[in-house]
Amino acid sequence: MQKLTLISHHLCPYVQRAAIALGEKGAAFERVFIDLDDKPDWFLKISPLGKVPLLLIEEDGRQVVLFESAAICEYIDETQPGPRLHPQDALTRARHRGWMEFGSSILADLWMYETTSDRQVLETKRTVLASKFLIIETELSGGPLFVGKSFSLVDAVFAPIFRYFDVFDTISDSHIFDGLEKVKRWRSTLVQRPSVRQAAATDYHERLIAFLQKHQSALLEQAAA
Repeated sequence: MQKLTLISHHLCPYVQRAAIALGEKGAAFERVFIDLDDKPDWFLKISPLGKVPLLLIEEDGRQVVLFESAAICEYIDETQPGPRLHPQDALTRARHRGWMEFGSSILADLWMYETTSDRQVLETKRTVLASKFLIIETELSGGPLFVGKSFSLVDAVFAPIFRYFDVFDTISDSHIFDGLEKVKRWRSTLVQRPSVRQAAATDYHERLIAFLQKHQSALLEQAAA
């Protein structure tokens, strides 16, 4: 029997990707949360980059550690039963990997968007995010998912991105998704999916608000003004 353990952080979107992939496959796994501000020694010994997620694979008395969310998600897709999450066609699969990286670039912008205390920087990043979602709008087909009705790893990448905005929208309307009807439908479809709902901690909203407060986020200050 193979035992899977996902080393996690409560807010990490990259961890959520792996949790979603596991959920879509119906794979049994244990989840261990750590504090990234106080990383335990055992974690530092097995994490080459000191980051989450890690997937611990125990089988036949030995343990193997996988790091980096893309590698973890592809391993899950290739080894676990259930529907394939990556296209079989090599060219289409390569394009999906590109869009997954595009999602990672959005996460980099989101980091500054949520942590900056400078309103000018906030507005600059808001514009950048809106432009990137406009690019996505032109790529989406009839939906409701990234490629029609088949869930893919691209969906697993973007679901945690949209989860941020589920919280941000309770603070103020960024207007980032204005006019992007296909993106909004995609977002609405993903949030209803069981694997997506179960990928985040039940207190995700409260934890993210606390994170914004810790960083004196301009998002909160703008809403209070």
